Amino acid sequence: MTDTSAAVTPAAPPRRWLSFAALTVVLWGVWGAFAGVSAQRGFPETLVYCVWALTMIAPAVIVMHREKWKLDRDPRSILHGLLIGLTGAGGQMILFYAVTTGPAYLVFPIISLSPLVTIVMSFVLLKERTTRLGALGVVLALVALPLFDFSPKGFSFAQGAAWFPLALIVMLCWGVQAYFMKLANARMSAESIFFYMMISGLLVAPAAIAMTDFSKPINWGWDGPWLAAGIQMLNAIGALALVYAFRHGKAIVVAPLTNAGGPLITAVISLLVAGVVPGEFKMAGLALAVIASALLALAP
Repeated sequence: MTDTSAAVTPAAPPRRWLSFAALTVVLWGVWGAFAGVSAQRGFPETLVYCVWALTMIAPAVIVMHREKWKLDRDPRSILHGLLIGLTGAGGQMILFYAVTTGPAYLVFPIISLSPLVTIVMSFVLLKERTTRLGALGVVLALVALPLFDFSPKGFSFAQGAAWFPLALIVMLCWGVQAYFMKLANARMSAESIFFYMMISGLLVAPAAIAMTDFSKPINWGWDGPWLAAGIQMLNAIGALALVYAFRHGKAIVVAPLTNAGGPLITAVISLLVAGVVPGEFKMAGLALAVIASALLALAP
């Protein structure tokens, strides 16, 4: 039986993974700063998801055209591609419901620990290792992530206990997605992975439409779906860059770096644009994220 974890990936310039990871961090950081604008202006988050699914089409077509439409079509590639796409899109759908049944200040810190799932799976199954410097960066990133969204309002199931297992499912989905993104890169092209991610996003879109309350007013103007498209395009391109980052780098390093770096950029933009001063917990998270990002960037 072939050990896919040991498959040889195409030669790449040293630390090329870092360039793609940094691009993901910047794009997702800017996206995070403005992601809520469309919903604030009357365009539902469920429809924002549909717009995001559509924005995935353009980068997918561009990279596939560049590769002369050499799509990996063997059963395992299709399985891995759809698994990556559906765990990502499915997690997003579950998140929509989780935040309506539970407190966001507890839901998001739990979900932010998804890199822990990726790290454990990569450590055990792919035998990935990093230096002591990188390991310290991973630990600091995992500590920083929950602090970005944590609010000391106390743990309570007053709003119903359903949100807790849902948050855990989302965390598991996104952690597993990142692991398989790395695993699939060993035997199929990054372009094929992203193409299947795009297909999966579109397949889940009808569920998002079904979850939309059309009885309420919906902003169909330029600052509704069109503004959402511009913002979500940053997300889509960032996702493509993430696939390349996993292709050339270790999942045990890429996952915590991109998940900690994005919120860091978001916080900085929010401070500069909106003048929002982070609270004590977020400030602690920002400080840890800066240190973690530097250590992970230096890790081989």
